[in-house]
Amino acid sequence: MSLLKTIDTNPSHPPRESGPLPERLIAGNPIFKTWAQDVARAETVHTGVWEATPGETRSIKGETFEFCHILAGLVELTPDGGEPVVYGAGDSFVMKPGFVGVWKTIETVRKIYVTVT
Repeated sequence: MSLLKTIDTNPSHPPRESGPLPERLIAGNPIFKTWAQDVARAETVHTGVWEATPGETRSIKGETFEFCHILAGLVELTPDGGEPVVYGAGDSFVMKPGFVGVWKTIETVRKIYVTVT
């Protein structure tokens, strides 16, 4: 097993397609595509590429830490009780455990993600 993993930002294998949980959907009809690329540390660390079409959902991280690097598109995140923050291609951010807010995909977004639970 190699301890070096390159993340393929344009994977050739088919993604897993899904959508938001009905209770988390705020607006639109977003479609999510996930290209899982690595799992480590007893399946507590997940890495891959994720894409979403425009829409608005409730984001609830619970005990999960998530690092995101935006490859394309535009999103607006509004933490509960906070101000909206817009992220686009080239931007990186972290949603820490306990984050709750609104994830609004303005333009179809593609990101690299690393989650730790």
